[in-house]
Amino acid sequence: MMQSKVSPIFQVFEKQHSDAKVIFLALGKQIKSKKAIELLGKMEFLELYCNLLGKIHFDKEGLNFDIFSSFKKLEKSLRKVHHFKLVESNFQVYEKKTKLTFNSYHQYMDKQKKNLYNETFDLVVGSTLKSWDELFLAAHKSSQGLKPLAISSAINQIISEELGFIQLDLKAKLDSKALKEIFDALRTIIMLENLLIHLGFNPIFVSSIHEEIKQLKDNLKPWYSNQLALQSLTHFVAEKENASKKYLDWINELKVQKKVLSTVAEKQAHQLFDKILV
Repeated sequence: MMQSKVSPIFQVFEKQHSDAKVIFLALGKQIKSKKAIELLGKMEFLELYCNLLGKIHFDKEGLNFDIFSSFKKLEKSLRKVHHFKLVESNFQVYEKKTKLTFNSYHQYMDKQKKNLYNETFDLVVGSTLKSWDELFLAAHKSSQGLKPLAISSAINQIISEELGFIQLDLKAKLDSKALKEIFDALRTIIMLENLLIHLGFNPIFVSSIHEEIKQLKDNLKPWYSNQLALQSLTHFVAEKENASKKYLDWINELKVQKKVLSTVAEKQAHQLFDKILV
């Protein structure tokens, strides 16, 4: 019996999977934030690819199709490392700017870092390369005999769903949860558009819209960083009986920044999606 031909789209998965495995092995020696964030990026693509296959095979497999499930715990832990680094970076900038010292917050962050890196390391060394091989084989099998049109339709379907969620968010005042959802949706849309182009299809959006999507995503990065810094500091202050004035001043400054960044992002999101969601 002749084996079904594997879709050219699988080459993209294969490259990301191979890169991810190399980084995963490096993290098994020592957790380094740069490598952890790199692996997170690869895993986000692998998860999206598996979701895409799930859309294509839904008629046959239904909701049972979840070949990425065993990696979700590790992905979540790597995302926490990324979040920690954003908070730490925000803290370093503020400390440099104000020339103040925040010793107890340093201790709080050090403790968090130790726990988080230990948890991530345990997840890496506790899992085996077998799970990576199983993911590869499952994705390879599910990528056989795929018609380009089926892939294109599934990509369009996911992008339509993402835009549908954004449309719901835009109907209300854009709170932190909605802005985070828009940020995630934009990342998904960009990855899927790149896949369409790789396969030789026309992208859904014209280049000027692409530029605006990228701009909004980039503008949401400082907002996201601010949001995480504010969450971390608020949590720290809530645990202290008497937080000193410098911590309260810092929280207020973060809140002012958040308001400005949210307003800019909200305005930009409405301008962009007024053009797309017609």
